Amino acid sequence: MTSSVGAPTGGPAVAPAVAHLGPRYKWIALTNTTLGVLIVTINMSILLIALPDIFRGIALDPLQPENISYLLWLIMGYLVVTAVLVVTFGRVGDMFGRTRMYTLGFAVFTLFSILLAVTWLQGDAGAIWLIVMRVLQGIGGALLLANSTAILTDAFPASQRGLALGINSIAAIAGSFLGLIIGGVLAPLAWHLVFVVSVPFGVFGTIWAWSRLKETSDRQEGRIDWWGNITFAVGLVAVLMGITYGIQPYGGHVMGWTSPTVLVCLIGGVVVLAVFLVIERRIAHPMFHLSLFGIRSFTAGNIANLLSALGRGGLQFILIIWLQGIWLPRHGYDYESTPLWAGIYMVPLTIGFLIAGPVSGFLSDRHGARWYAAGGMLVAAASFLLMGFLPVDFPYVLFAILLAVNGLAMGLFSSPNRASIMNSVPARQRGAAAGMTATFMNGATVLSIGIFFSMLILGLASTLPSALFTGLTGQGVPADVAGRISGLPPVSTLFAALLGYNPIETLLGPQVLAQVGPQQAGFLTGRSFFPQLISGPFADGLFLALGFAAVCCLVAAIASLFDTAKPSVSEAEAVGEALGQEEPAPAPATAPATGRPVAVAGRILAPDEAPATAVLTLVDGSGHEADRAETDDAGRFTLSADGRSGDYLVIATPRGRGTAAPAVTRVTVNGSPVQVDVVLRERAALPR
Repeated sequence: MTSSVGAPTGGPAVAPAVAHLGPRYKWIALTNTTLGVLIVTINMSILLIALPDIFRGIALDPLQPENISYLLWLIMGYLVVTAVLVVTFGRVGDMFGRTRMYTLGFAVFTLFSILLAVTWLQGDAGAIWLIVMRVLQGIGGALLLANSTAILTDAFPASQRGLALGINSIAAIAGSFLGLIIGGVLAPLAWHLVFVVSVPFGVFGTIWAWSRLKETSDRQEGRIDWWGNITFAVGLVAVLMGITYGIQPYGGHVMGWTSPTVLVCLIGGVVVLAVFLVIERRIAHPMFHLSLFGIRSFTAGNIANLLSALGRGGLQFILIIWLQGIWLPRHGYDYESTPLWAGIYMVPLTIGFLIAGPVSGFLSDRHGARWYAAGGMLVAAASFLLMGFLPVDFPYVLFAILLAVNGLAMGLFSSPNRASIMNSVPARQRGAAAGMTATFMNGATVLSIGIFFSMLILGLASTLPSALFTGLTGQGVPADVAGRISGLPPVSTLFAALLGYNPIETLLGPQVLAQVGPQQAGFLTGRSFFPQLISGPFADGLFLALGFAAVCCLVAAIASLFDTAKPSVSEAEAVGEALGQEEPAPAPATAPATGRPVAVAGRILAPDEAPATAVLTLVDGSGHEADRAETDDAGRFTLSADGRSGDYLVIATPRGRGTAAPAVTRVTVNGSPVQVDVVLRERAALPR
């Protein structure tokens, strides 16, 4: 037991709470959270391939101008809601129990998967029903994503955390590509199956989480930050809506970035987010712990994570359009079958993730995250650049090699990056930290889609209209019809390719095709005309997009180099592991620097909960100094009593002329290391 004149935070380390659950518990936590993350991320991409069948099922043409919004929100709504709510749910998990919130997430996700599967409405009503249910399904997904990483971090010791988070994060990334294949297989059979497939896994996951997962961390007292939650949600939703509508045509423009609605959403959203930051700096119990950015590894890791997601997020769409709209038709595949085959031909990317993720997590546990994360981003940047130099009608072997290299690089980065971020924060704030990290990744993914589509549309807009007009009139299409079609926004052509529609057949319609005659109609709607027509314009936009992705990865590599976390287990984690070992330890934990047995370990935090530097003194019951130490950059310290038990005082004296006052904490040493985290109080003002 401890008492403090300062403010000790949170009692014992997490490991003692896990130790009595047995050595298998951490593997139960890993498999359950991996299942949760997998079904959430599969559902992020499963609709991409299934959308044509879904829209046919509800009798709606997604390529009609008035229906483009339905198409975009079915794709983006799920991503937007998970990005907005994941921080809030991470904080709620810290307050009310991470396992409880995680299990609730499984139940909510399953319920709305069922409601999606039983859709009976048609037309506009059917599209609106699907969008609303997808948003509500995303709430369950946000609960799962926000708490899974924290549960996993609590369950595993630091020496195995990289491996565990590696497996979990690779499941998250691989799920987005597995969704393409699952959607491509199930949608042609019956589009309702796209939603049904999640139900048995959701039911199983809910029961398993409720019966086997345990609360392994102390709940943190606090209040819901309502103003912070409202301003964050409004600001982020506004920005993401602006990005979503920005890639749609506006007036005579190929995109909507000059639309008043888009400008109001983007500018207003940024202003509201600025207000949110002001609120978070002044409120007692913020949802967004800005103090965590005082931890260098946390800040560097999240910057790298955001840039990695920015470079990777829109790539999936670009590769699908490349394969479905150009490469697969030119190699003999019908347009209707291209969505499924696009998912299959992208399997090397998933294989790369699956191989590199656990391996890099295992190695970073022993050697540190810095060089693995930076190296992964450098290799990813190189693979993007090399991909940009491929011909549009590439040899598949080269394409597959570059996909596999990119997957290996992303896997090499992802596991060490997540482990470093989670290892750098106090145990009581892991839910909030995991939510912040997931928000950066999900928000960057939505932003990336807008950026990638914009670059692709810019490349197409400069040359596609003239190429379309020349190609169509050369095959007997009337000039007025060719002029009208060539004047359509390129986004319609992109979406047609993305959905596996025959673009020229969709644009011309049966009446025009009947006018030009069967031979010309067959050529126009065949597998060679459109792919050859779009190859040049597409290559211009593709090179811009891949160059942007490479730059993002290079900056992420630089950010990763600023991660100064040590490769060895931190002192505080060493204490947790010593207390919660699965087998009896042959000797007490020792301080890495001195080799002396650790009596007390912990962290010193400033009043705003940022890491603080201080001098620590351990004083025994007779008033004699037993040990003295200084904190490191993250506020961590260890003190030794040379194996002597008894009551001690830990005196923390802040360095410098800050406003924090010294703190005194009483501890009882009984041969095992004692965990003491102290939040310093503000120094009282002297009376005038």
